[in-house]
Amino acid sequence: MIAVQDIDKMTQQDVARLAQRLEQDDYSNPFEALQDWHLLRAIAFQREDLVEPYAYLLDNETCDES
Repeated sequence: MIAVQDIDKMTQQDVARLAQRLEQDDYSNPFEALQDWHLLRAIAFQREDLVEPYAYLLDNETCDES
């Protein structure tokens, strides 16, 4: 698993593989999917350019997270 501090080292191919896993939704348990989703979300906060093609996987809605 990729640590949040390693997000700056991720490539477009890394994010594409992550998105593909999420799209296929073939996990052995729901927590694996949740980990990938949280990682994609963390990438979106730090490297929005990498996540832009996969933003639909995040289902972002306007909310107050402060």
